[in-house]
Amino acid sequence: MPYYSLNNIGMKKLLFILLILSLNSICQAELHQVHTGAEQTDVYFPILKGKKIILFSNHTGMIGKKHLLDVLLDEKFKIIGILSPEHGFRGDADAGEQVLSSVDTETGVPIYSLYGGKDDAAYQRQLKKADVLIVDIQDVGLRFYTYYITMYKLMNLCANTKTLLLVLDRPNPNGFLVDGPILDMRYKSGVGALPIPVAHGMTLGELAQMINGEGWLADQKKCKLKVIKCQNYTHQTRYTLPIAPSPNLPNMQSVYLYPSMCYFEGTVVSLGRGTYLPFQQYGHPQMIGYSYSFVPKSIPGAKNPPLLNQKCFGVDLSSLDVYDVQKKGLDLSYLINAYRNLNIGDKFFTSFFEKLIGVNYVRTMIEKGCNADEIKEMWKADVEKFKIQRRPYLLYDE
Repeated sequence: MPYYSLNNIGMKKLLFILLILSLNSICQAELHQVHTGAEQTDVYFPILKGKKIILFSNHTGMIGKKHLLDVLLDEKFKIIGILSPEHGFRGDADAGEQVLSSVDTETGVPIYSLYGGKDDAAYQRQLKKADVLIVDIQDVGLRFYTYYITMYKLMNLCANTKTLLLVLDRPNPNGFLVDGPILDMRYKSGVGALPIPVAHGMTLGELAQMINGEGWLADQKKCKLKVIKCQNYTHQTRYTLPIAPSPNLPNMQSVYLYPSMCYFEGTVVSLGRGTYLPFQQYGHPQMIGYSYSFVPKSIPGAKNPPLLNQKCFGVDLSSLDVYDVQKKGLDLSYLINAYRNLNIGDKFFTSFFEKLIGVNYVRTMIEKGCNADEIKEMWKADVEKFKIQRRPYLLYDE
């Protein structure tokens, strides 16, 4: 046989081997790929058959490139309404902005805004018409991130109406982190509703189980609850969000810095709302010693940010090593640095600060000159107790 033919046969064998190896790599990647609860349609479609459904979701409720709402309608399920959270169903409203109820222009399904000024009785009337309330929304695992609070309120209503709450679980991108003080319930508010740490490390499905199991609903009632688990997810999985969960958490750097940066909302310092690096920088017009600066502007998702149109000097955190950010967890050093730099004492803080941090001792310790590690030591034992308390409700390996 000519040398050319042998070489040709050898190349074909090599290409075949490479193809097999490539297919094996693809299969291995698929085997370990995280799949959300919403993707497990074979598990929950039978539950929904013949049922009247209300959907609590927003722009993050996607299955691939299609929204869950569209998937359900394509399968002829009866959707009688949508409940939309903070930032609205399409996820483009400002933090805390009132969003009016409306109709989804793409499907004609009525949207009942949970930020539209109605009281709970109005939503309870809607839930009485439904057999199932589906929760499918991307949370980020922080006590002051309001989606879990909305779920908690809906669980209370479902406990009254006997409506099944079906959670299509999604990974917690901060699921590896349990850190921060447990909420002193004297500071219960719209940014803190449960006695949990700032970073609780749980998915919405796990948290819903804990709410039921710990008797945290009104009168210790139980909500009819079913959770559709994620596949191939653990609490150590570093899950990259495919869609920004809200306008001011545009990327994973902001999500990982969020546990450390949100407290600036309770101070006179800007954390970058009104810029394209929110939660990734901080500054103030009177901060000294910094050449870095930014100017908050009125932009979508931050129409009237703090220190609007004022040049703020401070610190850019957007290029910090992501692994270092994750390792430090809740890091108060940024806050303490700004406090000491401005040197204005208690005027640095607003009354909102305690609602965000959840306890009264952090402000006092900062004003006394304590560093971040000394303050963190104060909540260390409570965090360990919480880890034990939450363990019966975990759906995924720690």
